[in-house]
This record gives sequence, C-alpha cells and structure tokens, in this order.
Amino acid sequence: MNTRAPLQISHLTKVYKAANGDVTALKDISFTVNPCEFVSIVGTSGCGKSTLLRLIVGLENDYQGRIQLGDDLIKGTDVNRGMVFQESRLFPWLTVEQNIAFGLVDKYKEQEKKEIVKKHIALVGLDGFDKSYPYQLSGGMQQRASIARALVNNPKILTLDEPFGALDALTRLQMQQEVLRIWNLEKTTMLLVTHDVDEAIYLADRVIVISERPGAIRRIIPVTLPRPRDRNSIDFAEIKREIYAELFHKEADYLDFII
Repeated sequence: MNTRAPLQISHLTKVYKAANGDVTALKDISFTVNPCEFVSIVGTSGCGKSTLLRLIVGLENDYQGRIQLGDDLIKGTDVNRGMVFQESRLFPWLTVEQNIAFGLVDKYKEQEKKEIVKKHIALVGLDGFDKSYPYQLSGGMQQRASIARALVNNPKILTLDEPFGALDALTRLQMQQEVLRIWNLEKTTMLLVTHDVDEAIYLADRVIVISERPGAIRRIIPVTLPRPRDRNSIDFAEIKREIYAELFHKEADYLDFII
C-alpha cells in the first residue's frame, strides 16, 4: 500500500532564460499540501500555475527553492506523482485498456497488470469501453481514461492542469462530480489548476490564489463548506467574492456584479 505524504513547497522561484532578458515565472512560493487533501490553484493566464505543476511533477528541474514529497526531494518524474493535462493525451492507436496499462510500472506480472487496469477502468466508470479507441469516446470519457492512467500506479499525489477546460459546461459538471467520487474512494492527494473559481471552491479544501507574473501567493483561502456543496448558497458566494477580490485587487463589495 502506498503511504501518503505531504507535499512541501519552500521558497520556490522559477526563472526562464530568454534572448531579451530573464522572465521570472514564479517568485518565492511556499505552501504545504497535506495527505489526502484537495487543493485548487487559481490565477490569471500567464501567472505560472501550469509551470508550478510541471515543477511538482518533475517535468522541469531548473528552479530555486525546495520541492519535497514526504522525505523525497523532487528531481525528475516519478510514479508517485501523476498528472492529468487539459487534453487527454491518449495514444490514438491504443485502446482504453492499453492506454491505461501503458503507464503501469513493470514490477507487476501480466495477470496483476490486467487486474489493476480492470479496477481502474471501473473506477472511472468506463466499464464496457476497455476495447474502445480514443476516437470512439467523448471528450469526458477520454479524460476519464487519462485520470485512470494517472492513478494506475497509486501515486501519492495527483496533479490536474485544467483537465476540464476543453469540455462543454454539462460534461464539466459531471467530471467534477467524478473527480470528487474518485478522491473520496482513493484518498489520493489532489492538486488542481483551474481558471474556474466555482470549480475551485466546489472541489477543494483550500484555494491558493496566485498573483500576476511573477506568480506569488496572494492568499490561501480555506473552504470549510460541507459536501456536497451548494453553488447557490450565500456562503459559497462569499468565498467566491473573496477569491475575486484577490484576483482583481478590489474590495469584495465592489465585485457584487460578478457574483
């Protein structure tokens, strides 16, 4: 069984080298994500949200500061850190079960692999579609397969980079429910990047608000609302107002027109 571990980010700064001068994407980011916690990150386009996830997963290693999962310093990719992208990124020539199995580490015997893949197909609600190819699936179903592939190695943390951004409104709501269901079942720590403030509040235990570039933490807002959450409640609207106030640098009362 995979032991859960806290994710600790300490004084993280990321600078990109460019011909016309250095660009600071992230500046002095520090926060902790507790085991089994669901945290959302919101911010305007270009503030470094996706860069932050890439660093946590290990897709980029050139940074200042410290990223640690449990006792392990993060350098390079590892099966303990899964990632779901905005696009499904499934291999079009592989079936659902083959796509999910592709991400599975080699330590398992063939029968064990089949059982693990079958379990994860059921987990994301794709029973009966194991032999289907990506072109035969809807966008939401493709993302379900991507989530299964990211979870198949039982990672300590799952990062999601705007995974529902390309979906229609109704499918997006359905996928939010699916992710919550999976989170409740698997108890996997989840870190979600999104532009959708409602989505961030609906899903997360805490919402981290990132400033414009260079991205820095403006505020971490706890979401203590009971689940399932009522998007139309006064308490939900109040948290939404607080987040928009941080994003737009305005007093919360000024933002009534948005809420």
